[in-house]
Amino acid sequence: MSYLTKERVSTFFNDFGGKATNTGSVEGQIALLTERINRISEHLQANKQDFSTHRGIMKLVGQRKRLLTYLSKQDLQGYRALIEKLGLRK
Repeated sequence: MSYLTKERVSTFFNDFGGKATNTGSVEGQIALLTERINRISEHLQANKQDFSTHRGIMKLVGQRKRLLTYLSKQDLQGYRALIEKLGLRK
């Protein structure tokens, strides 16, 4: 995962989680998973028969879905703001 350097990860958590050291924030984790899903989706468009990567992206999507469900139950306004900021549901 050379596209996720320490600086890039810290900017995700800084932008979405409040502080760069707040790596446990749900918003930051969702943003990081979204970035990983987007990168893997680009890979899968070029390599359509890479089934093991397809399974990996499905696991990431499920994990992001669970975190989004948790966030929607805890902080509905934060959930809506995060979805708008990341451009998830259209």
